Amino acid sequence: MLSARQETILEIIQHNSPITGQHIASRLHVTRAALRSDLAILTMLGLVDARPKVGYFFTGRQAREFPLNAMAEMTVASCLSQPVVVGTDTSAYDAVIALFTEDAGTVFVGDNNILAGVVSRKDLLKTAMGGNDLRTLPVRMVMTPVSKIIYITAAEKVLAAAQRLLAYEIDCLPVVQRIHDEADTDKKELKIIGRISKTNITRIFAECVSGRRI
Repeated sequence: MLSARQETILEIIQHNSPITGQHIASRLHVTRAALRSDLAILTMLGLVDARPKVGYFFTGRQAREFPLNAMAEMTVASCLSQPVVVGTDTSAYDAVIALFTEDAGTVFVGDNNILAGVVSRKDLLKTAMGGNDLRTLPVRMVMTPVSKIIYITAAEKVLAAAQRLLAYEIDCLPVVQRIHDEADTDKKELKIIGRISKTNITRIFAECVSGRRI
């Protein structure tokens, strides 16, 4: 369930409670920031507790004792949401409309569901504040290109998605299927099949704790 580093962190906390994140990082010879996602996962799983200005405590429980343990075996395919996709020629204004109509925080950009980029509310707000005409500006001019997008596949674990969201400090991941061009085996395209967000992850944790998801 836990990565090797998370197991090591748990052992350090178990034998040295209370201990600060900085002291844990020093023992592992990494930066405090590098452990942010690992410590967040251990805290959310209930394996450790954190107190401001004091440090981390071992709760005395094991991962197998928690309903959340079931989450370790869940795949992204079991909880992904429908993606909001607009074409590359769509205007930034229409992308804003799609955001609010679908009540989403992120819009994926692509043609024939092949991922070309992603645009968030923050991206569109910055563009509008810059005095640009959103009605005439193509969304591709403000999107983050596919080469810089963090994504996940449906077969990967939900826990991997949670770790990725925390590590990169983003709100949503596109769920994709890798497609290889038969004429050009080196060319790889990403087909958008869904999305998974912090909201999805939070819902799963709540359902696990309440016993509604086993």
